[in-house]
Amino acid sequence: MKFSTIARMAVAAIVLVSSTGCGIYTKYHTPTDTALTKAYAEAREMAVDSAAFGNLLWEDVFTDPLLAKLISRALESNTNLRNAQLNVEIAQANLRGAKLSYLPSLTLAPSGTGASMDGNPISWSYNLPAQLSWEIDIFGKILNSKRGAQAALYKSEAYAQAVRSQIIAGVANTYYAIAAVRSQLNLSRSTAVLWSQTVNTMRDLKDAGRGVTEAAVVQSDANYYSILASITDLETTLDQLNNTMSLLLNTLPQEWAVTDVVDLQVPQIMRAGVPMAELAARPDVQAAEQDLAAAFYATNSARAAFYPGLTITANGGFTNLMGSMITNPGVWFYQIAGSLVAPIFSRGQNLARLQASKAQQKQALNNFEYSLLSAAAEVSDALTVYEKSMEKSQLLVQQVSDLEKSVEYTNDLMLYSTGSTSYLEVLTAQQGLLSAQISQINTQLAAAKAVISLYQALGGGR
Repeated sequence: MKFSTIARMAVAAIVLVSSTGCGIYTKYHTPTDTALTKAYAEAREMAVDSAAFGNLLWEDVFTDPLLAKLISRALESNTNLRNAQLNVEIAQANLRGAKLSYLPSLTLAPSGTGASMDGNPISWSYNLPAQLSWEIDIFGKILNSKRGAQAALYKSEAYAQAVRSQIIAGVANTYYAIAAVRSQLNLSRSTAVLWSQTVNTMRDLKDAGRGVTEAAVVQSDANYYSILASITDLETTLDQLNNTMSLLLNTLPQEWAVTDVVDLQVPQIMRAGVPMAELAARPDVQAAEQDLAAAFYATNSARAAFYPGLTITANGGFTNLMGSMITNPGVWFYQIAGSLVAPIFSRGQNLARLQASKAQQKQALNNFEYSLLSAAAEVSDALTVYEKSMEKSQLLVQQVSDLEKSVEYTNDLMLYSTGSTSYLEVLTAQQGLLSAQISQINTQLAAAKAVISLYQALGGGR
């Protein structure tokens, strides 16, 4: 086949696809059909705000030296993060392969054969053929495959960032949980000592006939054993949290040092909401959009399957076998050909593939929109928890102060009053104070976790 004939075939194919206007070359753009996706598309065009909470360096958010050391270690050794980074490398390799699909393929298959008849000397034949094959991407099949691989790479990068944010938040949450449980454990142990003294005091008052009954002594003793039982639960929880931290740092179980005072130094959050630009920066939202882009290119590829494929092949080499004759020396040979293969009837497979691709693209769009809504909900939850935890913490400070006075007053009543019910007031005041103090620690932890959740929800830790 002459090269001019092949060229005419290519021109005819280009005219064919141009006349159809099927959009198989169309590049993906963020959809703007709904108010939600339109706001997202506009937000993506805005300049990056380096002062936004999610864009702050994690070192500027978590300033505790011990915590910073643990986060840095986790980012270096965490298995999930390593695997996420390897997924990026896999996607990069797939993209390189997709780009190389534009190039022709070249194969070389040398062979040799020896034959002898009636004792004659062996006659050797040899063949050194090479084949060059080149698929002309007139109908965008390779183009859409490459763009799909590019979307997969962007998704894997976004996923790696999501894992990075998750690791930072996981270490921070575990760190403050360890600090909180240790605070509760120290508080419970010191309270147990005081309650033990109360038991002894009540027993002495009973023996002295000061109006304390055996029932009061037994009730006080039971109260003491209840706090001892709660201490075992706290010790179990602390051990589990230490093991969780060990897993995050990819090391054997051990006890981790934390700062004694739970004090998360972060910028104050004064606003009631977060702009769409910050939601658009979330890695899971970006990953969902790349899923949509990949589905878009898959639909384009399904459309391209309805059009013919143009392939140019060239064969050549050196041989001494001409038909059934062996000639020496050998000769060079070559052949060039072009083929245009158009699908006429494929048992409905191309149509089914296109319909399935369109449905999957709609699913990807639904998932993308839901990821935006979910992101907004997570951010709203974190802001609400942080705000209410701050309010509750201020109230608990006053409650603890009042209950400390209550314990002091009731102890005085028990020692200096002859009333028979004063021991109940003592026990109630002691239990109320311990409950309020533990609630105060939990509220501080909830506020810290809310800030951590907000930082993660905004894709922090880039």
